[in-house]
Amino acid sequence: MYVRELSVTDFRSWAQADLTFAPGVSVLVGANGQGKTNLVEAVGYLATLGSHRVSSDAPLVRRGAATAQVRATVVNGGRELTVQVEIQPGKANRARVNRSPVPRAREILGIVRTVVFAPEDLALVRGDPGERRGFLDELLVARAPRWAGVRADYDKVLRQRSALLKSARSARGAREAGTLEVWDAHLARAGAALTAGRIQLTAALAPHVTAAYAAVAPESVPVGARYRSRVAAVDELAGTAAAGDPPGQDDVTGGAAHAALAAEVEVALLEEIGRRRDQEIERGVCLVGPHRDELELSLGEGPAKGYASHGESWALALALRLGGFELLREEGSEPILVLDDVFAELDARRRDALARTAARAEQVLVTAAVDDDVPSVLSGARYVIDAGTVSDGVAS
Repeated sequence: MYVRELSVTDFRSWAQADLTFAPGVSVLVGANGQGKTNLVEAVGYLATLGSHRVSSDAPLVRRGAATAQVRATVVNGGRELTVQVEIQPGKANRARVNRSPVPRAREILGIVRTVVFAPEDLALVRGDPGERRGFLDELLVARAPRWAGVRADYDKVLRQRSALLKSARSARGAREAGTLEVWDAHLARAGAALTAGRIQLTAALAPHVTAAYAAVAPESVPVGARYRSRVAAVDELAGTAAAGDPPGQDDVTGGAAHAALAAEVEVALLEEIGRRRDQEIERGVCLVGPHRDELELSLGEGPAKGYASHGESWALALALRLGGFELLREEGSEPILVLDDVFAELDARRRDALARTAARAEQVLVTAAVDDDVPSVLSGARYVIDAGTVSDGVAS
């Protein structure tokens, strides 16, 4: 897969920018603040309908503009598609494929697949559990776009049930409390589907993360990744799945193995919800579900968070992204690899390890402040970003 053409309008700092890419390496070079990261961020947005830098869409629209547009022509296995998104903060985004509108923007997911490694990824190791849950969910969608709907369904149920729990705390809340059983079932069912998907993904991803870390930090102790649930029965299921064979492609798209695992998780979640009902009403929050789970990263015999050094944390963050990249490639979904201003953050060995992996990708988009930051093995087309303009890509 590769992006052949990229066009942005009123996106971030760009009133308009049009670029043409080819397979292989494309390096965008420019001083800080010139907008090079904004361009690769636009590619990533088409892949996830989100930014790797901010949590909302509002900052993506250029000041003074009401909307922003991102359009790309993507080539995948000889098939060419043009996908476009109009970003409308506070409203539903609008999307087109080959100029034809689609009912919901998320229907474009899967047309563009990316793996983005950026300075913000240090939060995957040092940040709160939400960072790691988000990483898993993003990778789920990259494997099979239907997971965007699974996650959206769970978020909707979680919001509704949380509102009912807050009402149930008051004297007026008796009626709301009586409807909780219905929403208990909805939460358990939607949460089980998402949890089972994350468990199977972690089982498939963990060996790739361990191998990638060993390659970039051979002097360090081994690392591991395991899905952790606060529900003991679910955590036991996760441990069993992690010890078995990685899930096959049928599981990724909702096969029998996923359905069986989800059924067991649903029973466990429903039982735990029943046990904690009084606590939930008292506190007015949902205490059970995948929104409270964790991707546990280990370093040797202990946890990585709080114990990994700065260099080990960078290596583990890199291993998570490279592990995801290798998993997608293994399953036949070649993603575009985006390396956003990361080489300056890495030592020589980690830069070389990242460059060797990147060189195998069908397309790599690299941003850097200076040419010297990019390893020589990643020679390719070079674009100079300066004063709101983009030079044509030339071989380097």
